[in-house]
Amino acid sequence: MISKIERIVAFRYLKPKKKEGFLKIISIFSFTGIALGVAILIIVMSVMNGFRTELVNKILGFNPHIIIKPYDKKISNNDLQKLSNLKDKIKRTSFTFSGQAVLMNQENTTGILIRSYLNDDFKKIELIKNGIIDGSLNKFKKNTVSIGKDLAISLNISVGDSVTLMSTSNLETPIGNFPLHEKFLISSIFSTGLTEFDQNVIFMPIENATSMFDISDKDINLEIFLFEPQKIEFIKQEVQKLYNDYYVYSWADLNKSFFGALKVERNVMFIILTLIIIVAAFNIISGLTILVKNKTKEIAILRTLGVSKVSIAKIFFTVGFVIGFLATITGVIFGILFSYYIEEIRILITKIFNIKLFPEEIYFLSQMPSEINLGYIFIISFFSLFITFLATIFPSLSAAKLEPIKALKYE
Repeated sequence: MISKIERIVAFRYLKPKKKEGFLKIISIFSFTGIALGVAILIIVMSVMNGFRTELVNKILGFNPHIIIKPYDKKISNNDLQKLSNLKDKIKRTSFTFSGQAVLMNQENTTGILIRSYLNDDFKKIELIKNGIIDGSLNKFKKNTVSIGKDLAISLNISVGDSVTLMSTSNLETPIGNFPLHEKFLISSIFSTGLTEFDQNVIFMPIENATSMFDISDKDINLEIFLFEPQKIEFIKQEVQKLYNDYYVYSWADLNKSFFGALKVERNVMFIILTLIIIVAAFNIISGLTILVKNKTKEIAILRTLGVSKVSIAKIFFTVGFVIGFLATITGVIFGILFSYYIEEIRILITKIFNIKLFPEEIYFLSQMPSEINLGYIFIISFFSLFITFLATIFPSLSAAKLEPIKALKYE
């Protein structure tokens, strides 16, 4: 415990006199450095957590959680009955086919990914159902397609326009092979908020995909959507046991390297930005060392009056720790506020300086995400206070070691 006299002396030292201006500057730098370090760490961690969560939500809302791909025989209705034991974990299933094609209109040509569903199954994709900005899902039928907002803008097309799709399959004729191609009407335009999808993916009825890609029933995949897609590994193992004759993979398998890279980047950023706090902590060491030097006479007087070495150490420890503690609290408050309003701040900076801080085409998201994680805030605060604690030990012990006679001898 810290006694009343120790608190009084410590808080008096926290207010340097006018002639100790240099010491005041060092204290300000220490405070500012730690506060900025903590705030930046919280902001960066919040953005990276938000970025990961947003991507996961988009991927899980747009892509199937488990895919069963046949080898040489089709997936029959009898195979679907095998999933009855997992009905409390499976939200829905659908048959689908995906393939690459070239989209052409009067002005432009671009490569796209085609995903085909039955009409009723397509309407159940929540990210699409909630993201229709033009047209209607009810118009999704044979010889129609649904396209993303960014693709529609880049090709200057809208609902009701006609486009030509050319597949990778060929039609054999007496004069040679020609790519299969068909004309489609645009029935709806969707926006998922994920630029990569909105620019490169279109949907068509599965009956059109069958003819356009010249596929049979054994080329049709079975998609499984779960109530709890985060528990994918356990459920995937159960599904694999039921379908030993088929290739089973999950959304986690398809994106393993991507999310692994995000995790590594987040950890590296945490380590690098922690160095800011460590550098600021060295300012505390410098400030307290100078303070001890300036207060040599007062330390000697206190020791002569009977104040113990432990109390002297506590006084200077309190000075340094209070600076670090207040700086940490300030950094936490500033970091949380900045993280909470980060999208508004991004828009403001973009308008003022006319620069693009978060390009959609690079980060795949339409707005800057942020997720404030209390666990990370606690860890960051703990690290900051721990570093401050270590930084105050050496100067405090140095102050306690001063002998009153030697100190007064040179005053």
